[in-house]
Amino acid sequence: MKRLVILGFGGYGKTVADVVDSAKMYDEIIFLDDNSKDEKVNGVCRDYVNYIDENTWFYPAFGNNNLRVEWIYAFNGAGAQVATIIHPSAYVSPNAVVEKGCAVLPQAVVNTTATVRTGCIVNFGAVVDHDVLIEKGVHLCINSVVKAYNRIAPFAKIEAGQVIFNNTFIME
Repeated sequence: MKRLVILGFGGYGKTVADVVDSAKMYDEIIFLDDNSKDEKVNGVCRDYVNYIDENTWFYPAFGNNNLRVEWIYAFNGAGAQVATIIHPSAYVSPNAVVEKGCAVLPQAVVNTTATVRTGCIVNFGAVVDHDVLIEKGVHLCINSVVKAYNRIAPFAKIEAGQVIFNNTFIME
């Protein structure tokens, strides 16, 4: 039985659960959250160590880009498997690279020779064009577009509907 442990029961955690559930990616979804008292939450985030086994993957569903990447490093250090979520309706070129802990949500595109580094969110309908480097921890919001030959700096956030034109090289 394949299961996913999601850290965070906020809006993004619920979105990730909905996406993986609709795509039937995992047989079971478990939530851990430090602040929620909801009955769907099975404990606090540090309890993740109790779930580590060969059939369990972990995803830090935090909107805070730095925190998301910190948790990925913690999972790696503990020997936990980090989930990479790519919805079946997304297009990821076979010549693109999507690293651990990323989420490529429905209708998103990661085009040829693009690289999406650890812990990024390529949200609903976002487009990463060819020859783009998305550094670690970046969040490309809904329907944002990063056109060809760009580099988006670590932990940046590209807002909903924003277009980054060719050769802009965001270095924030």
